[in-house]
Amino acid sequence: MPSAPPANLSFPRAWSGLAWLLAGALAWAVAGPVQAQATAQAWLTGFSNAAPGPVPASWHFTTLPNKNPTTFEVVRQDGKSVLKVQADDSYGNLVHPVRVALDGAASLAWRWRVERFVEGTDLRSRSGDDGAAKLCVFFALPTDRLPFGERTRLALARSATGEDVPSETLCYVWDAKEAKSTLLPNAFTRRIRMLVLESGPAGAGIDSWRGERRNLLADYQRAFGDEAGGLQPDIVGVAISADADNTEGHGLAFFSDVEMQGAPAVPQMQATHAP
Repeated sequence: MPSAPPANLSFPRAWSGLAWLLAGALAWAVAGPVQAQATAQAWLTGFSNAAPGPVPASWHFTTLPNKNPTTFEVVRQDGKSVLKVQADDSYGNLVHPVRVALDGAASLAWRWRVERFVEGTDLRSRSGDDGAAKLCVFFALPTDRLPFGERTRLALARSATGEDVPSETLCYVWDAKEAKSTLLPNAFTRRIRMLVLESGPAGAGIDSWRGERRNLLADYQRAFGDEAGGLQPDIVGVAISADADNTEGHGLAFFSDVEMQGAPAVPQMQATHAP
């Protein structure tokens, strides 16, 4: 059976983009102290060793009130266990907490494929802000680095949710039409930046899978360097997402194991030094 949603989260649908930040808050709250981990597999629980059915318990489902939940379930495909992500006029995130230092060694690798794109998507508009496949990373930048307006909106989100909402989210996207390497803010909030890694259909069969490996520090500096001021905030969560609630459409995607490499986070922040 697909993952079932917990109790609905209590804030307005108009704050759709901030739902990502609430998912990040869940990752922040659940992570707790993290011991040193030596292997890429140790940070994120894989799907390849799971039996068909519910996702591993270390992944947590989040959604919005009064919304159909996007379904996440482990299925067998080509003899392997993978994650199936199906959006049907729905919204949902599958969140895994981590506490990883954002340095040159921090990386994320996975394989994914989109079988059905959500029709009518447009990452540049609120009415079209949907997608069949997103992989997002949460960062804990101190809020005093944000402009006053951004701090105010984030404070409102934290007040509405009662959670210590992380301040930055970077989402890797497989989009139907945006060009590869396009970077743009989320249509609802600048606390989320979208980086398009794949564009349009990939082919059929085994050739439809695409592999990614991202240097998280390089991508973070491209997406948020303008506001970070040289800080390298801790990575506090990873989320797999699909939504089709704005367009009332349908999407279908699959993910392999998501592997993170990096050192455990330490209490203080690190700063880069300009030459």
